[in-house]
Amino acid sequence: FEDATGIDIQYEGTNTFESAINVRVEGGNLPDLVDFPQPGLMASIAQTGKVIDASTMVNPEWLAENYNQGYIDTLTVDGPDGEILGGIFHRINFKSAVWYPKVAFDEAGYEVPETWDEMIALMDTIVADGDTPWCIGIESGAATGWAATDWMEDIMLRTTSPENYDAWSSGELPFTDPIVKNAATVMSDIWFNDEYVYGGRAQIISTNFGDAPAPMFQDPPSCYMHRQGNFITSFFETIKPGVEGGVDYDFFYLPPLDEQYGKPVLFAGDLMTAFNDRPEVRAVLQYWTTFDGIRDWVSAGGALSPHNDASLEVYGNATDRKIAQTLLDATVVRFDASDLMPGAVGAGTFWKGMTDYVSGATELDQAMEEIQAGWANVAP
Repeated sequence: FEDATGIDIQYEGTNTFESAINVRVEGGNLPDLVDFPQPGLMASIAQTGKVIDASTMVNPEWLAENYNQGYIDTLTVDGPDGEILGGIFHRINFKSAVWYPKVAFDEAGYEVPETWDEMIALMDTIVADGDTPWCIGIESGAATGWAATDWMEDIMLRTTSPENYDAWSSGELPFTDPIVKNAATVMSDIWFNDEYVYGGRAQIISTNFGDAPAPMFQDPPSCYMHRQGNFITSFFETIKPGVEGGVDYDFFYLPPLDEQYGKPVLFAGDLMTAFNDRPEVRAVLQYWTTFDGIRDWVSAGGALSPHNDASLEVYGNATDRKIAQTLLDATVVRFDASDLMPGAVGAGTFWKGMTDYVSGATELDQAMEEIQAGWANVAP
């Protein structure tokens, strides 16, 4: 891109991103473009009027053609004079995956479920065979509980509308609402059944999220399913060096629960936001709205494209290609809700409240009230 355009892109990284970008915004020393790992921080800065509306820099018709509408909706935020498009997604992570030990799974005669009911039936079959369906762990030091929030978010997308999910992530739909409690109940029907979970409910909060899939790679497997984002495959390599995706392990899409809500996908990812509007800044931002802008990263592995013009054959392995196709097939895409919520909730009471609920320290109503209380600590 630089050779073709003559544009010189200078990259500056930091390990104190949130404080660094806030200092630069307040001081007026703004970068041309910023890679935000979460939309929430971008949204708060957009209210200052410093963020350039991406829909004025990139043709909106092209954006509508090359992105699932959910990606656009996620980055549509409030500016000082109304809604703006606060950026564009460049790279994403896929969260709605259930990983399984392919050889043992196939040898047992199990079939990948297409619906939630089929998944429950598979779980019951595994139990009847004397085995355990799930490996689950949510321990993560000071961040313990985040893995439980991901389950909640995936289930919310399968049990209610995208509009309700958006209202929930923005604080308009409280955790104490029956819609949210229903999602927690659907989750606990699996998590709190000791026949369904390796080590039982009691072991979930003490098992580190990175260690959780390890029993799946025992011979024979001590569990057959593990729901986690695509990043977890790097942990598989540590657990059992040399394992190969599509051979030793595979994944299936966490099935829909109610057909009226389509085939939703939970994701996270990086967004590019412009703070200056010059021709060369526009050119770079436009480039990042195309698959060409991430092609080399995709080919090397470790990146997934949100673009509809993505070429599946460029992906370097079968697992990434399968994930990419799942993303293209999704009818609804929504960003990780806890990362959209203010930190006091999304990385505070939500983590702790789910941990207390899973541990048995609280019952459902008390846990949801505990989480909702975090919103009281959020500045208006």
